[in-house]
Amino acid sequence: MECYLGIDVGSVSTNFALIDKHGKMLKKLYLRTAGRPIEAIKSGLKILKEDLKDDIKIKGVGTTGSGRKLASVIVGADVVKNEITAHAVASISEIPTVQTILEIGGQDSKIIILRDGIVVDFAMNTVCAAGTGSFLDRQAQRLGIPIELFGEIAIRSKNPTRIAGRCAVFAESDMIHKQQLGYKVEDILKGLCQALVRNYLANVAKGKEIKPPVVFQGGVAANSGIKRAFEEELGMEIIVPEHFDVMGALGAALLAKKAMSQNKQKQTNFYGFEAAFKEHRAESFECNGCPNLCEIVQIYVDNKLMARWGDRCGRWSENVAV
Repeated sequence: MECYLGIDVGSVSTNFALIDKHGKMLKKLYLRTAGRPIEAIKSGLKILKEDLKDDIKIKGVGTTGSGRKLASVIVGADVVKNEITAHAVASISEIPTVQTILEIGGQDSKIIILRDGIVVDFAMNTVCAAGTGSFLDRQAQRLGIPIELFGEIAIRSKNPTRIAGRCAVFAESDMIHKQQLGYKVEDILKGLCQALVRNYLANVAKGKEIKPPVVFQGGVAANSGIKRAFEEELGMEIIVPEHFDVMGALGAALLAKKAMSQNKQKQTNFYGFEAAFKEHRAESFECNGCPNLCEIVQIYVDNKLMARWGDRCGRWSENVAV
């Protein structure tokens, strides 16, 4: 069976999506990066190798996310794309008429505006943690609530309290203050959901025309309380796609499939699942060739230098002595 693999390496999660030649999802993985992206990528490859049948043949691989270059070196990618492109391609495959994508991950959030299937605008927020998955995880843990039940409890609220959500620090302080005043947990959680949605719309989506269909993806899309708050604030239906948690990886796989189909004579660069058992090492040094003082990252595979990046001028990245 001919398949295509997509890998999305982020700060919180590393996701894998395996699709067939028709674009149908065959297997997906959602793994915690835990600050060790190389190990996360190799763990995913090992799991896939164990779970897949021998007749599976990988015809193309795509990588995306903040660690897309690293993943490309480890697995041998055919396509390396930014997450905006990957998320847009995945959403269009699920909802062809999508015009707005709301994406909230573990450490950042973004909005993508599409018109007639083309990305015309986008914005990202990597400054404030308020509203991201890691912030919600922390608040759920502090309240002694499983993150899986966060949204379910929040939507029970009949009288949500107002929480200051413009900053993660202020939001947490306000929540503690409201607890001390005796507010119900569900009212605090619903108020937090509303505050985080207001923060997203006022900052990430500022100046953007949000038109339906609106697709909500990323790990936080699993939170029904946030989804409900978006619907109430925007006054329109919010669609959560089936594979909302691995849309970046799905998009990377679809991009790899398209790239390989356009060049049928080309063989994939994929090293095979055996790449999971090779030794990978990352090192860095500071270049003093100019006042920029760029930090150069070097990737070694079995003690062989395979890639460099981080320089602005190309002095190091363009001259890899392999």
